[in-house]
Amino acid sequence: MSNSFFTFQQHLSIPHLIKTSDTPHYENVPFEIPGNWVWTTLGNIGIWQSGGTPSRSNKSYYGGNIPWLKTGDLNDGLIINIPESITEEAVANSSAKINPTGSVLMAMYGATIGKLGILTFPATTNQACCACIEYYAITQYYLFYFLLSHRDIFIAKGGGGAQPNISKEIIVNTAIPLPPLPEQERIIIEIERWFAFIDEIEQSKTDLQFIVKKTKSKILDLAIHGKLVPQDPNDEPASELLKRINPKAEITCDNAQYRKIPKNWCACKLVDICSFLSRGKSPKYSEEDKTYPVFAQKCNLKDGGVSLEQAKFLDPSTINKWNEVYKLQTGDILVNSTGTGTAGRTRLFNTNCLGNYPFVVPDSHVSVVRVLKSICPQYVYAYISSDSIQQYMEENLAGSTNQKELYIGVLENMHIFLPPLAEQYRIVAKIEKLFSSLDNIQKALEV
Repeated sequence: MSNSFFTFQQHLSIPHLIKTSDTPHYENVPFEIPGNWVWTTLGNIGIWQSGGTPSRSNKSYYGGNIPWLKTGDLNDGLIINIPESITEEAVANSSAKINPTGSVLMAMYGATIGKLGILTFPATTNQACCACIEYYAITQYYLFYFLLSHRDIFIAKGGGGAQPNISKEIIVNTAIPLPPLPEQERIIIEIERWFAFIDEIEQSKTDLQFIVKKTKSKILDLAIHGKLVPQDPNDEPASELLKRINPKAEITCDNAQYRKIPKNWCACKLVDICSFLSRGKSPKYSEEDKTYPVFAQKCNLKDGGVSLEQAKFLDPSTINKWNEVYKLQTGDILVNSTGTGTAGRTRLFNTNCLGNYPFVVPDSHVSVVRVLKSICPQYVYAYISSDSIQQYMEENLAGSTNQKELYIGVLENMHIFLPPLAEQYRIVAKIEKLFSSLDNIQKALEV
């Protein structure tokens, strides 16, 4: 036998440490291990104890100077903060036990089974935690990483009921392959080296995702200022287009005086290029009839696109109260108009999402921007989605902190930089091409 194995056997024979006679015999070992390792159990490599919950009816038990940890406080790392505490009296009169600094904790109940923590100060736990408070021939972090590697196994042993759980007995009888102490240290160093490398990769992915998001914002900014595609002097000027499709439109700046946009662009109000610009209406819902969906704010998905999966449904007896103009059409731009954190969220509607539904109407928390036929809706959608316009809407929200409102007048009076129609389509094509490349990068990062 090697010297390292002989040294390891000496560790096993130290009083209070693992006895070789205690090491279980496996006819079918879980897997082969090096000759200087041994198979044993978690119960043989340490002292384990579970905790308890002092009576909640005795208020004097809580708010003391002894930290009292619950499974929600476990973070798969060093425990440096435990919000709740109990008194010495509570410890004396309950099954709660003090676990010393360095104890490795593991959750035994519910959705947190297998969650881990290492105490950086003495603390008690509730009965849903089990603590290894002393270590025999094993280092703290080797035990920690072994338990981390076995989380799925512990979860499987907990069962699939409403309140899955594992017992202390399951933990202490779990087999563990034990290397010599020097090799445990080398294993820990190697694990942490690889974890650090993985963290670097994850951080790089996060950084790149941020860059992708910022790049999309920059593309939209360039697009709405006429810097994304070259201008064609043969295009019909936007001012002529606007006069033709809406003679009453107010062109707020003519081309010669307005220096922030290209020569053949013009600026106007959003209302001037719309055939319909309105909030939806408050519907009467039906609990039984699922024929006519109502488009609500949650249908404008946070991560992009629209969906009717969470839509409620219109009472069919009220259909005659909804003018045909309220039925959403492909190309409608939908803007959430109520609620902190969601007001201003903008999505482009397509009737493809209807499936077998005959139509969908918006509720009163969603504004519909429907542009005139000679305006490209995808360009207007890109314009409203840009950071500068999103900021404009954010700055013009009204109401209380918890219930912000985007009034329809804010949308009506929004100034829009309008390119010639042909350029609108060139801009949209360029945006779609660039966004497609960025989306491919995003998908690759999610693998």
